[in-house]
Amino acid sequence: MQTSYRNILLLACCQALLLTNGAGLISMSALVGYGLVETKTLASLPATTYVIGSALATVPASLWMAKVGRRRGFMAGALVNVVGCAIAVAALFTKSFVLFCAATAVIGVYNAIGLQYRFAAAEVAAPADRARAISLVLAGGVAGGFLGPGLVSLAKDWLATPFLGSFILLAAVAFVALGVQSLLHVPRPHAHEQHGGRPLATIARQPAFVVAVLSAALGYGVMNLLMVATPLAMSFCQHPFAAAAFVIQWHVVGMYAPGFVTGDLIKRFGVLPVILLGVLLVAGCVVTALAGNTIAHFTFALVLLGIGWNFMYTGGTTLLTETYEPAEKAKVQGFNDFVVFATMGVSSLSSGALVSSAGWERMNLGAVPVLVAIAAAVGWLAWRRRAPHAA
Repeated sequence: MQTSYRNILLLACCQALLLTNGAGLISMSALVGYGLVETKTLASLPATTYVIGSALATVPASLWMAKVGRRRGFMAGALVNVVGCAIAVAALFTKSFVLFCAATAVIGVYNAIGLQYRFAAAEVAAPADRARAISLVLAGGVAGGFLGPGLVSLAKDWLATPFLGSFILLAAVAFVALGVQSLLHVPRPHAHEQHGGRPLATIARQPAFVVAVLSAALGYGVMNLLMVATPLAMSFCQHPFAAAAFVIQWHVVGMYAPGFVTGDLIKRFGVLPVILLGVLLVAGCVVTALAGNTIAHFTFALVLLGIGWNFMYTGGTTLLTETYEPAEKAKVQGFNDFVVFATMGVSSLSSGALVSSAGWERMNLGAVPVLVAIAAAVGWLAWRRRAPHAA
């Protein structure tokens, strides 16, 4: 099989548009929620319902795309996002916090479907190029990092109701994504790839599977915990929304710019050292966040957080592709993303309450035990892989 760089480029463009939506939503969701709800500790709940919507959609979306194909599944996701943005507009008109939470849940379905772009990249690449294909598609998020918060900030005051224009603009971005997705030619699944293979419980007992899921899920959870809280924490420090949007922009750039090299790093040094480097970079984020609360501190901390997440997430995804056969990929990919989003749901739900009650510094300290757990899991797998050679 030859690597289809045409499809990888299109998938990278889809990733850019997905992240335009995601980064834009994250940069404003807590602030919109804060303005709509009386109990301010619930301000990050819309980010949580966004994650819950994603979590509930992961397994059905993966299994459905195994039947109908990637292109049809991706295009359906873009249309779902338009519906979610329309519900958000209605929520802002009616000043309904509950309706806004419902809107972010629907938008989360689009995110769940879009996260399959990285697996689609692996399917159009030769085995030796899979890590590079995955990382290059994730690198498409760099454009989204700039566009999302920037467009949201630009359109914030277009209409009398703040952020109303932002959601209208995000709906337009979804229509652009629909056009790009229509050009994709990912191989349709064969009949034997739609069912069969080993039971999921058997696959999940593999040490590599355990570490892959832990790396992706816990890495995403820590990143989401700190990212969602950042706009609120910055507002508590009297920094303007434009500054928060700037920080989120550079955070998302940090998340996806390493994609241009992460695959090559994995190919050269191995997947486990790259995951461990990601853990160390997120630890650097914690140290920076504890050092001060200026815009520069927030910016540098969130950039480190983004780069660290990239190494853990790309590494975890690459490691996961080593644990299943073609007939097993739909259920394994769906289960992996469900665990990721379930972890993100917990972190999102905790984020607003923690930053409001415990403070930015203590919340960062809470990430340390999770980082230690990921590092320990990586060390355990490295030891298991060396043990047979040592014997």
